[in-house]
Amino acid sequence: MGSAILMLELFLCLTVYAASEEFEFSSAKSSSHRRVVDVKGGPESLVWVVQVSDLHFSVHHPDRALDFKNIVGPALSMINPSLVLITGDLTDGKSKDLLTMKQNEEEWVEYQNVMEDVIKRSGLDRSIFFDLRGNHDNFGVPVLGGSFDFFSKYSINGQLGRTGNVNSVTLQTGERKHLFVGVDSTISVGLRGPTNLFGHPTDQLLAELDMELSQWDSQSEKPLSKISFGHFPLSFSAISYSGKSLKDIFLNHSISAYICGHLHTRFGKNLKRHHQFSRHFLSLQKFFQLNVHQLSFHGTANCSIDAPAAREFWEWEMGDWRKSRAMRILAIDRGHVSYVDIDFMSGTKKTIILPTFPLDSRFMSTSSSHHKYECLAMVSYETIRALVFSVSPIVSVMTRIYDSRPGYLNLVFEAPMRKLVDNTSRGDLYVAPWNYRAFEDPISNRYWLQIEATDFMGRSTSTDLRPFSINGLSTMLSWTWKEFMVMGCQWAALYYPMFWCAVYFILSILLIPKSLLIFSIRHFTYKNKGFLNGIGFVLQELCRVPFTWFGFLGYLFYLILFPWFFGKVFTDGKDKGYMTYMGWIVKSFNQKGKHEYAGSPDIMVVVLPHLFFVVFPAILLTGALASEKQISRENFLSLTGKKEDDYDQEERSSLWYDYQGSRKSNSCVGNRWIRKVVLVLCLAVCWKHFMNCRALIKAYEMNPILNFPGYSLMIPLLLAYTVYKTRSI
Repeated sequence: MGSAILMLELFLCLTVYAASEEFEFSSAKSSSHRRVVDVKGGPESLVWVVQVSDLHFSVHHPDRALDFKNIVGPALSMINPSLVLITGDLTDGKSKDLLTMKQNEEEWVEYQNVMEDVIKRSGLDRSIFFDLRGNHDNFGVPVLGGSFDFFSKYSINGQLGRTGNVNSVTLQTGERKHLFVGVDSTISVGLRGPTNLFGHPTDQLLAELDMELSQWDSQSEKPLSKISFGHFPLSFSAISYSGKSLKDIFLNHSISAYICGHLHTRFGKNLKRHHQFSRHFLSLQKFFQLNVHQLSFHGTANCSIDAPAAREFWEWEMGDWRKSRAMRILAIDRGHVSYVDIDFMSGTKKTIILPTFPLDSRFMSTSSSHHKYECLAMVSYETIRALVFSVSPIVSVMTRIYDSRPGYLNLVFEAPMRKLVDNTSRGDLYVAPWNYRAFEDPISNRYWLQIEATDFMGRSTSTDLRPFSINGLSTMLSWTWKEFMVMGCQWAALYYPMFWCAVYFILSILLIPKSLLIFSIRHFTYKNKGFLNGIGFVLQELCRVPFTWFGFLGYLFYLILFPWFFGKVFTDGKDKGYMTYMGWIVKSFNQKGKHEYAGSPDIMVVVLPHLFFVVFPAILLTGALASEKQISRENFLSLTGKKEDDYDQEERSSLWYDYQGSRKSNSCVGNRWIRKVVLVLCLAVCWKHFMNCRALIKAYEMNPILNFPGYSLMIPLLLAYTVYKTRSI
C-alpha cells in the first residue's frame, strides 16, 4: 500500500467545533441516572471491572458475535467483576464492501440476543452492564429516540431506562468509594459514515458530566476514586460551542483515568496518553502532544491535608473485539489504578493475573504517586499484591523482582504469595510482604516485577515483566509515528489550520508564478539548476495554458464558496443534505428543523485527502505536461538551428515527426518518455479521484452528474484538456 493510501487511511480514522445548535432533549432524557452499589465481601478496598469495546457485530462477519458469546460469558463468570463496561461500536452498520454505512436492525437483534446469553452464562446481574453508543451505532440516525435509533431499543442501557448521555454508578466498599461515569458524546444528528468519526460533547453534556463527577465532593468521609469511560479518545473529540472540552472537565476533577475505544489496534498497542494541567495557554498542547507523557515538574510537596489534588489523569484506549478479541480488567486497590489487557485470539484463558501493587511505572499517575512518596504516605506499600482469576484451583503464586542495572535481568527478590482468605470473597487477592525501601532508586525502570501462578493441573501462567518505581517516578514511553498521529494530534483543533494552509498554499503556487510572469523580466528556465528553480519553471509553464490555470483557480474558489455535493445522510434515505468544507447542512427532526454544519470536523476525511492527494498533484502534473512541451520545443529548435518563427505550426509538426523517426539516440527529450511517465501519473490521480467519488456515491447514494458534477468532473476535465493541448510542440 502506497504512502498516499496510508495517509488516506489515517485521515479516514482521524477526527473542530461542536454543532452551533445543541440538540435538545426532554427533561426526562436529560436527567442522568445515579446508582450506588454496596460491594459486599472481600477483599476490602479493592474493586475491579471489565471493559470491552468495538464489538462491531456484523451480518457479514457472524464470527464476532459467536466468539463473544462463547468466550466472554465464561470469562466474566471467572472474573466476577463489579461492573462490565462496553464502550461503543456495538454493531458495525457497514455493507459488505464497507462503503455504505447506516443502521442495520438485524445486527442489533443479534447484539441483544448475544448479550442475553452472555449475562446468563456469566451469572452476573444485568444491572451492572453499561453499554454506550459509538459512532457506528449512530450512523444515519436522524434523531435520538426515533425509529432508526436501535440503540435505545436493543441496548442494555436503553432497556434499563438509562436514557441520558451521562450515567454514573458508585461502587462502595467499607473503606472507599469508586465513582464510574459514562459519557456518550456521539453527534446528536447521526450522519452516515465516513463523515461521522468524532465525538461532539455539547455544553449541556459537559455540564452534566461535571455534575456527575462532583456528586461526592462535599461528602469526604471516605476516600474517593473517579473513573470515566466513553467511546472516543480525546484526540477524536471536538470542543463544545463555548470552547470547552472533555479534557477540561477531567482535569478539574483529577480523575484517575478515562478509558475509551474507537481506534482498535491497527495503529498500535500503545495508545495511552498522560494529561496534566498546563499553565502555558499559548503552548502547542492545543494541537500536539509529542509523547505519551507530559513533562511533570515536581517541586516541594505540599503535605497538608488541604493540599489540592494534582490535576492530571490517564487516557487509556483499549484494543477492539472486532479483530483483536481484546478484553480489559481494571482494578482499583486502595486508590491505586491498574489494568491488564487480555488477548482472546488464541481462545479462552484458564488463568489471568492482574498485579495491583506496585504499579507499572509506565502508566501510573506520576504527580500523586510522587506526592505520596515525598509525604511518606506509604502505608499501603508494605505488600506486593495481585488478583488471580482461574477456572482451576491455584496451588502456588510466586512473585519475582529483577534488577536491570547489570545490563541483564538479575533476580533479586523471590517470594511466595499467600491468598487473603474471606468466606465471602469476590475474588482471590494474593499478597507478599517486602521491604519496599530496598527498591527505592532514582532510575524509574531499574526494577521489574513478574508474578507466576500454577494451578493444580500444573499449568503455569506468568505476567509480562513490568517496571515499577517506589519513588513515584515515571518510565517514559514513546509513540510510533502512527500512534502519534492518532493519539498525539488534536484533530479537531488541527482541521481548519490544515485546511486553510492547504488552500493558501495551492493559491500561492497558482498566483505567485503568474505574477512573476507578468511583472518580472526574469523568468524561470529549465537550464538553471536547483529544485526551487525547477518547481518555478513547472508552475510558470502552467500559467502559459490559460484555460487550465483559470480552471484550477476557479475550482479552488468553488471548493471554498459552494457545496461539494448533495447526498442522503440518514438511514431511511429520504432527506438529502449538502456538504461544504464547514460540514453538512441537513434536515433534522428537532423543533428548529435545521442543524447547521453538522459533522465538522468529521468531514476532514473527505476534504483533506481531496486537497492533498487530488487537487495539488493535479496542478503539479498539468504544469509538468506544459513544461515538458516547452523543453521539447526548445530542444527541437536548437537541433534544427531554426528560430520558432521560421516555421508555421503544420511545418513544425511535420519536421518534428521526421526528427523523431530519424533520431537514433536515447535522448529522453527526443522520445518524450517524460511525458509518458507524467501521463501515467495523471491516470493514477484520476483513478484516485474516481475511487473517492465511488466511495461517496455508495456512502450517500449520489449521482455524480446530478449531485456533485463540479467535484467529480472538474479535475479529470482539466487533466484531459492539458494532455490534449500539450500533445505536440
